Amino acid sequence: MNTSLAEILSVTLLVLVLACAVVRPFGRPEAVVAVPAAAVVIGTGAISLADARAEAARLGPVIGFLAAVLVLAQLCDEEGLFDACGAWMARTAAGRPRRLLAQVFVSASVITAVLSLDATVVLLTPVVFATAARIGARPKPHVYACTHLSNTASLLLPVSNLTNLLAFAASGLSFTRFAALMALPWLVAITTEYAVFRGFFATDLDAGAQAPPAADAPGLPVFALATVGGTLAGFVLASAVGIDPAWAALAGASVLAVRALARRRTTPVALVRAASVPFLAFVLALGIVVQAVVDNGLGSALGGLIPDGTGPAALLGLAVLAAVLANVINNLPAVLVLLPLTAPSGPGAVLAVLVGVNIGPNLTYAGSLATLLWRRIVHAHDGEVELWEFTRLGLLAVPASLLLAVLALWASLTVLGGG
Repeated sequence: MNTSLAEILSVTLLVLVLACAVVRPFGRPEAVVAVPAAAVVIGTGAISLADARAEAARLGPVIGFLAAVLVLAQLCDEEGLFDACGAWMARTAAGRPRRLLAQVFVSASVITAVLSLDATVVLLTPVVFATAARIGARPKPHVYACTHLSNTASLLLPVSNLTNLLAFAASGLSFTRFAALMALPWLVAITTEYAVFRGFFATDLDAGAQAPPAADAPGLPVFALATVGGTLAGFVLASAVGIDPAWAALAGASVLAVRALARRRTTPVALVRAASVPFLAFVLALGIVVQAVVDNGLGSALGGLIPDGTGPAALLGLAVLAAVLANVINNLPAVLVLLPLTAPSGPGAVLAVLVGVNIGPNLTYAGSLATLLWRRIVHAHDGEVELWEFTRLGLLAVPASLLLAVLALWASLTVLGGG
């Protein structure tokens, strides 16, 4: 197949895969379209079998890590971690919606950073709905915070987001070095989002609420917290000795899984379901389709748009390019496309791309898969998500957060080195 036809085929299939991931026709998993699309680009020669295997080998550890973290988050939920979080928010909010918003920001930021954005979207969002109802607060500001922070607050650790795992592998940084460089951008971006939310939802936050009725608070799941803490320590240790962090994630998930199985709180089938195998297949297939698009022209076209250097202007240019691309083709394909082009410029360029693909998706529904999943959860709770309201909030939050986070990244690179 000649290059022009291969490019047309690859782009068409990528658009089809992303469209089906957005609308999920007949409720079918994303992989139903993505896997055949990957087979087509391989079968037609749009990507060679050797290149497809190389892409699968590159994504393999990342996908294994994602599976382990998904299981870990689900088991933490079954241990009562998220219920305890909801009870703490309701009790300490004391009937004040503004205080509840601050607590949702804290909870969602920590959960996203430690257990990944999927935990915030899938497990925390329903808890926030229930907590707002318990104190009679309007749920919208707090529920919207879950989706924004599932993206923005995933900047901190390599384990917080699938995009982070890919960037971490391309950056050459250690786990602790990555976290140190991203700590200030993470704090700045979250603080900026909080300021925007306080103003944007002022009317909702000023509406009445009430202290929750007295009730027995669920006990703190000490074993789950200790396991999560041990897993985080395992990430640091694994990085220090050159072991893939997926093994630490697997160890943490295994500890909770053995406990849950022994107590008959779960089953092997439920554990496999928690790993979301169809989604893992989707990620792998999407990576192969994106690589076909890159090989057949997109990489060369974007190469001319990559700024030189790692000064503040260059970092901002990379972040903006990444944010735009994330909203056009989704953040996961965007990071797969941009990392090979920016990795030669050093860790600073890679982290700037990460800022763009993590903050940028808050502008549109299609910017990240997490946002699409969040919409389905909101609708399942009879909530409303208005396109224009979501977009207006994004237009206020994304440019400010992106600019300030990039400046914070530049400051971190200047002080700590590593650019």
